[in-house]
This record gives sequence, C-alpha cells and structure tokens, in this order.
Amino acid sequence: MATNLALDPELIDRALAVSGEKTKKAAVTRALEEFIARRSQKRLIDLMGKLEWDASFDYKAERSRR
Repeated sequence: MATNLALDPELIDRALAVSGEKTKKAAVTRALEEFIARRSQKRLIDLMGKLEWDASFDYKAERSRR
C-alpha cells in the first residue's frame, strides 16, 4: 500500500543510523514492528497481579506428551 507521509528528516536519519537498515522504508517498517511488539508486551505486563492463579493446576503434567 503506497502512503505518503511527512516525516521529520532528522528522525529518519537517526532511525537509519541505529537500525542498520539501508532504506527509509526498511527503517520505518522495523520501527513499526518494534513499536507493536513493545505495546503488546506492555499489555501483558499490565495483567500482572490481575489474574487469579489456580493452585491445583499442574503445568508440568500439561507439558507431558501423551
């Protein structure tokens, strides 16, 4: 999908430098992937302490091959 964006040239240059990517497209794609990954991880961290633990659940038994 072609999209035109007005991006800060200094940010693009910095993204190229720190990412090691050779093209602006690759640098922006990597930045978006990392942004999505971090936000997804944050949602998991936000759940800490909010889920009830079933003390009777045997996770080791669930890992065994049947």
